[in-house]
Parts: sequence; structure tokens; C-alpha cells
Amino acid sequence: MNTTEKVIFEQFPYWDAAIGSTTATAKDKVLVYVGCGTSYYLAQILAAYANNAGRQAIAVPGAEWLNRPSFFWPDWTKTHVVAISRSGETTETVAAARNSRANGAFVTGLTVEPESSLARNSDQVVASRTHPEEGIVMTVSASLMLLLGMQMIGTVFPSSVTASAENIAKSLDAALPAAMHSRSHVVFLGGGPLYGLASEGALKLMEMSQVMTQAFHPLEYRHGPISLVDEKTAVVMLYSSDQKDAETQLVKEIQDKGAFVIGLGGPGDIEIRVDVDLDVAGVALLPALQILGERAAQARHLDTVAPRHLTKVVTLA
Repeated sequence: MNTTEKVIFEQFPYWDAAIGSTTATAKDKVLVYVGCGTSYYLAQILAAYANNAGRQAIAVPGAEWLNRPSFFWPDWTKTHVVAISRSGETTETVAAARNSRANGAFVTGLTVEPESSLARNSDQVVASRTHPEEGIVMTVSASLMLLLGMQMIGTVFPSSVTASAENIAKSLDAALPAAMHSRSHVVFLGGGPLYGLASEGALKLMEMSQVMTQAFHPLEYRHGPISLVDEKTAVVMLYSSDQKDAETQLVKEIQDKGAFVIGLGGPGDIEIRVDVDLDVAGVALLPALQILGERAAQARHLDTVAPRHLTKVVTLA
């Protein structure tokens, strides 16, 4: 067991410590979630959940919000920027936070490093202790920042969510066949708040295993991308309770074209039971996607402790 795998399966006590540590924020401003890489996909999940909770919210990549914010939202004074960064040192995110404050926005730094540059350039900091051995690949820190961010918009997590997330991850790990890892094209499908999760799953698998991945809203997949499906394709379907029938039909079509399908919460070549509602599935499914990336890397004899071309913190001169 390498360090990445160890951290994935040891993250759940950190969840328990973070649950209930953050309360909902005021509702008088538009929420702009800003981040880079994994943090941007967490931003997408959070924006979807915030909108569903009656808040106005968007997700913007850190460099875009820094360099061309007017293309996304025009009024700084009615804006609450939530800048997301594990290290709190990501150049674009820290600069975006600093620029947002200078223009009159209220800024929250969402991080696991409360003494970071991001914290010093924020009006408030939301943070939680994370696993000290986490390496380059974001695993437990991603889960924690998502959990904290969801609590900021009023999500109340059931006491069972930690056990559910751990069980989903272990169930998927136990069910993965070697056939999954022989596929060279992996597609992640998720709708609503699960689209950001699908994007994060695709990023995680790609950076850990160097396999080409894509992410789509499920019912968009027929509109062009399905032309790539063949016997080299694997699909991870993140089922939504409100669209399960339509997503099940899509999976059948994909299987008929030769793809191997993992169904998280619904039918597939392997089907993993998901015992949480859509309102917390965004975080509960995250560890399962992390271990999927790790197993794909192991099958290709790649070390996720030192993934190619990646560093733990992206800083620019």
C-alpha cells in the first residue's frame, strides 16, 4: 500500500472532525467559487448545490476570475468570492482573492492551510485539519474542502455520511475487474451537482494513471461524444435519483456499443449501491473516484506519490 492509497482510506476520521465545524453564511451576496484544477471542480459542485439551495452562484477558474472577471459577473459589491486552494499558495487563486478584495468583494479563503497567503488575503477563513501525509494528488483535502463548502451553504450532513462514503469506496475497490484497467478511454458522466464530480473523477484518473479521460453531463453524451465509444471505452456513470430512468437507458445504449460501465447508484457491468441522497452525493462519492484513479495507476505500474509533470503547489513567477 503506497502513501496515496493509505491516505484515501484514512481520510474519514478527518471528515468526522470537520462535520458541524462550519455554519451557513449570509445570503445577501452572489457566491463566486474560484479555484484551479481540482479546486475548480469543487467550485462547480458547490455552485450547483448553492443554486439549488436558493443562492445565486457561479464557478470560475482562478485565472479567469483574476484576468477577466467582468465576463462572469459585473458587480463586485454584491459578490462573495469563495477562493478554494488546498495549499493556500496557488498563484492565480491568491491573486484572484487579493484582487477581489481590492475591488470591494467579500472573500472567504477555503483551504486546509489557515496560515497561508490565501488566508492573509481573505476576509474570513474556513479550514479544517487534514491528513499530514497527503502528497501531490489531492484526496482527503479535496473531500474536506467540499464538505466545508457545502456546510457554508447550509448542508446538514447525516451522521451516517462518513460510513456511507467509506463503504462506497471499499465496495467499488472490491468489485473492480482487470477488464476495467485495460480500457484506454474513460468517460465520467454526472448531472446537476455531479457534473463537477464527474470532471474531478476524470481529472483524478488522468493525472494518476495517464489515461485519456472525458467528463460530460449524461444526456449530452448522445450529442456527438458517443461516436467515440467502442470496446476500448469504460464509462463511470454517477447516477442521479431524479434522472435515473433516463440515465439507465443511456447506459444500455453505451453498453450495446462495447463500453464497460461502472454504475455508481444504478445499473452497469458492475453496480455499486449508493445509500445517500443527491444532496450529499457530491462528497460521498468522491473517495470512490479517488481509489479508482489509484487502482488504474497501479495497473499501469505508475507511482501516484510522484505523478509525471505535477507538483503539490502550482506557483508562477
